Amino acid sequence: MKTILTVDDSRTMREMLRRALQDSGFNVVQAEDGVHGIEVLQGIDPDVIITDVNMPRMDGLQFIEEVRADRERRAIPILVLTTESDAEKKARARAAGATGWIVKPFDPVKLIDAINRVAA
Repeated sequence: MKTILTVDDSRTMREMLRRALQDSGFNVVQAEDGVHGIEVLQGIDPDVIITDVNMPRMDGLQFIEEVRADRERRAIPILVLTTESDAEKKARARAAGATGWIVKPFDPVKLIDAINRVAA
């Protein structure tokens, strides 16, 4: 069973992600922001990370950069889930090391397809 780490400051969004992912047979671990995400990563080895961009304490781009700076976690696929569809933000997310981009509100089927593509 694949493990997915979701990092989002919105409880509603975390719940929607958890439901969609668990219904598709994934193990879901949640974090409330980038700082919490880095802490949670110390204890798990997820197959894919899904992160929001706009969060308090540490935003999604900083979070991605932190994960990419860790040699042991550098290869984990990271999908950015955000309301932003701005080309400049996408370019910044890619430069930080994001694997892909999903716009909220997400379609659960497309989300699962994206996870299966990057986790293959």
